[in-house]
Amino acid sequence: MTISESSIPSRPSVSTTAPGLFMLVLTLFMALVMAACTPVAAPVAPGESSAESPAVSAPVDADGPLVIYSGRNENLVGPLIEQFQTDTGIQVEVRYGGTSEMAATILEEGANSPADVFYGQDAGALGALSQAGRLAPLPAAVLDLVDGRFRSTQGDWIGASGRARVLVYNTELVNEADLPGDVWGLTEARWQGKVGWAPTNGSFQAFVTAMRVLEGEAQTQAWLEAMIANGVQSFANNTAIVEATGRGEIEAGLVNHYYLLQFLAEQGESFPARNYFFPTATAGAMINVAGAGVTNTTAHPQAAQSFLAYLISPSAQQYFADQTNEYPLIPGITLNPILPPLADLITPALDLADLEDLQGTLELLQDVGAME
Repeated sequence: MTISESSIPSRPSVSTTAPGLFMLVLTLFMALVMAACTPVAAPVAPGESSAESPAVSAPVDADGPLVIYSGRNENLVGPLIEQFQTDTGIQVEVRYGGTSEMAATILEEGANSPADVFYGQDAGALGALSQAGRLAPLPAAVLDLVDGRFRSTQGDWIGASGRARVLVYNTELVNEADLPGDVWGLTEARWQGKVGWAPTNGSFQAFVTAMRVLEGEAQTQAWLEAMIANGVQSFANNTAIVEATGRGEIEAGLVNHYYLLQFLAEQGESFPARNYFFPTATAGAMINVAGAGVTNTTAHPQAAQSFLAYLISPSAQQYFADQTNEYPLIPGITLNPILPPLADLITPALDLADLEDLQGTLELLQDVGAME
């Protein structure tokens, strides 16, 4: 199943200006880039040390481009990848597709996979590759660029940007004070036939997987069945839910936070919908990540690590905040003012590496009749 992301209307340039606050990040990034671009036998300039940087792994990169399998939409991340090539001189070949499709391809290709990097839109696919042993360990200097909540506990992938689960609601039909404290409240008679979800969408499936991890199989099944019994409306994707909410066809819907911001940017503040962040630390308030890992069969380990470090650089993090309306994962980045700071959100204690069992979620959704 191919999972796609919403596109942005243009391919903006990426700012390369970095404040002094981020010199540590930039120093690591440049060390990785130099390692990726410099032959091992290169002479040492006078006065320079020949010692290796601790952030640089030992294997030597082969000839040829860095191959990235991207589950993220080309319109969203293409400009960033192009800027990476410009900034580093590292040539890149990108294969785009759905996140689950690209992850499955890497698993099917096995040791013959040409992929050096997997860049996915959710932690579940990264966790699945990690569980299958298809991701290589990352150096601590790369892992430590990201808060422990947003990286693999196995040390083989990092988050690059955050996406919060929210309830989008119609401001002309609902008062925020009347919204429920968690997703269980949506099973009450007040919301009968008035809520939307997108069971075939990857972000919804990751949310259901999180509920399975946090609350167990039985409780998750009970919630799904209660929602269906309460007349929940199914939509193809998050965008369709926000559209229907704005038109008043439904009063609220379960989506990722950034979809509404696209509508507000296009239609202005008069668009009659807003995000509601659940105030309880349950699955409905989870933060997922788009992130990346290096395959364990990469022919370009240095360049691959350089790309991961680049995703956490200040310019890339500001790009995510400005162009995709996602949450940056390093401090000091200017956030869209309509969003509450990430640190202020109430979120569950969830190991994102535990979201790898997508198949179990798909089977559950089929069993309860939420999807075919």
